[in-house]
Amino acid sequence: MRFLHTSDWHLGRRFHGEDLIDAQRKVLDHICDTARTEQVDALLVAGDVYDRAIPSLDAVRLFSHALHQLADLDIPTILISGNHDSAHRLGVGAGLLARARVHLRTDPADIGTPVLLQDADGPVAVYAVPYLEPTLVRTHLDAEAASHQAVLTAALDRVRADLATRPEGTRSVVLAHAFITGAGAPAGETDSERNISVGGIAHAGAAVFAGIDYAALGHLHRPQRVTDTAHYSGSPLAYSFSEAGHTKSLTLVDLPAGAAPTITRAPLPPDLRLPLARLTGRLEDLLTDPAHEALTGSWLHVTLTDSARPYEPMARLKQRFPHTLQLEHVPAAIPAQATTTPTYSERLRGRGDLDITHDFIATVRGTEPTDDERALLREAIDGSRIGAQEKEAV
Repeated sequence: MRFLHTSDWHLGRRFHGEDLIDAQRKVLDHICDTARTEQVDALLVAGDVYDRAIPSLDAVRLFSHALHQLADLDIPTILISGNHDSAHRLGVGAGLLARARVHLRTDPADIGTPVLLQDADGPVAVYAVPYLEPTLVRTHLDAEAASHQAVLTAALDRVRADLATRPEGTRSVVLAHAFITGAGAPAGETDSERNISVGGIAHAGAAVFAGIDYAALGHLHRPQRVTDTAHYSGSPLAYSFSEAGHTKSLTLVDLPAGAAPTITRAPLPPDLRLPLARLTGRLEDLLTDPAHEALTGSWLHVTLTDSARPYEPMARLKQRFPHTLQLEHVPAAIPAQATTTPTYSERLRGRGDLDITHDFIATVRGTEPTDDERALLREAIDGSRIGAQEKEAV
C-alpha cells in the first residue's frame, strides 16, 4: 500500500508579516496533484492543519478549498489535530466528512478505532493519535503521569490492544503529532515549532511505537528519519529563516506485507519554495556590492557586522532589498563570545515555560525557587494551559 505523508500545513501563518495564503494554496494543490500522479492509496496529514486555534477567515476558506479537493481524490484522507489546532473547532463536521472518505480525527477517545484500508496484500489499520496535552488527557487515557512519554505510551497501548484483535498479518500505521526522539538524541528542530514542553520535557522516545509498521509523524518542520519505521514529513513550506537551506518535500511511503516500509522524499518544485536567503556584512557593502543583485527579490534575514549600528539600517536596506524581513546587528570587531547581550528571543529559544519562570525568580530575587515554589509554578503553568484548551471547547 502506498501513502502520501504530509504535515504541518499551518494554514493562515504569516512569515514576518508576509502573507502566505497564496503560497499555501499552491502547495495544497501540489499535494493533491502528487496524490493523483503517484497513485497513492491514502493521504496522511499529521497535524497542525491551522497555525492558530482560532484561524483567520482566509485560512478557513483555504481549508474548505482543500477539503473539496481531498474529497475529489477518491482515496481516503486521514487528518489529525496538532498543538497549533483547536481540536474541538477542527473536528466540527468530522462525521459528515468521513462519508466523503476524509477522516478528521481530533478526539483522544477515537485513538483505538482505526480507519481500515485494504489492498491486494490484505488489511491495513490506520490509527490516528492527535496532539495530546498531557495534563488534559492523562486521566482519560489512564496514563501513569502527566508527561508526553506517559500519555503517548497509554495511547499506543490502546492501539496495540485493538491491533491484537485484527486478523493476523494486518499492517499498522499510526499518525501522531509529537516531539519524538530516536537513538537517544533529539530530532532536529527549527525556530518555527511551538514549544510543547511539560515540566521541562517536551519529547517522548521512539520506543512508544514498538510493533507499529509505520509512524507518520508531525510537529518538527524538517523532514527526517527517527527510526526505520518512524519519519517526519516536515512542513511543506519554510516558516522561519532557520529553514532557509532546507529542501522541503512530500514523503511517499510504500508499505508491503511482511517487510519494512520504503520511504521516498519527493522535493517540492523550486517555484513553490519561499525565496528565503541570509545576508551578512557591512551595510555599505550590502548596498553597493553587485554580487548581491540576484537577492533583490528575496525575503532576507540580514546580519550587519558594522562596528557601530548604522543610521536607519532597515529603511536603507529596503531601498535595495524591499523584502528585508529580519535584521540583527553583530559587530565583527567584537569576538563572538563577547558580543552584545543575547536578545530576549535568544535567551528563551528552546526553553520551556517552567524553566523561564525559574530563571525569572532567580534573576529578580537572587536565589533559586524552593521546592514548594517550583510545585506552585508548575501547577500555575499547567492550569493556564488547560484553561486555554478548555476555553476552546466552549
